[in-house]
Amino acid sequence: MEETRVRPSLPEPHRRDLATDRTPGLLAIALLLLPLSFALPQSLPAQTQIGPAEITIGGAVATPLTISAAELKKMPRQTLKVVNPHDKKTEVYEGVPLAELLKRAGVPQGEAVRGPLLASYILVEAADGYRVVFSLAELDAGFLDSDVLVADTMDGAPLPAGQGPFKLVAPHEKRPARWVRMVKSLTVVKVESK
Repeated sequence: MEETRVRPSLPEPHRRDLATDRTPGLLAIALLLLPLSFALPQSLPAQTQIGPAEITIGGAVATPLTISAAELKKMPRQTLKVVNPHDKKTEVYEGVPLAELLKRAGVPQGEAVRGPLLASYILVEAADGYRVVFSLAELDAGFLDSDVLVADTMDGAPLPAGQGPFKLVAPHEKRPARWVRMVKSLTVVKVESK
């Protein structure tokens, strides 16, 4: 015996006549967007650079700076050969020492770093919201040879999407937790004495 199914009737405001309904349904929208999916690259990076390729230096500095990728290329450069602890690969980074950028912004260095300035720090912020802190003293060669670099190339090529355009590399640290990719700003914070 054949079973007959009865469909419940919908209240009047939810009932549609599919033969005369002129509003596009989800299927119609999906069919319209389908050709676009073939035009997009097959693999998009998880994180991309938003905005211009520049880094800003602000906060308690004598000269706030905005440095473009082209300007960074013209500054004194340094090369670092490091083993990336995540994937155990040797990588060669090139860029500008962070101390040089802070010097250009008028941040005290050398013998001027004493007293209350020893409580000052640099907040490094990335485009994805990641943030780390370095004390002013640990970036000063008079205290420590940290060799922290603002890199713009790795292994002779621009940093890949999701890493650049700028990456902070702290080569002497045991863990790369303060290796910041997609660096967008450096903010100098001076802690006032009580």
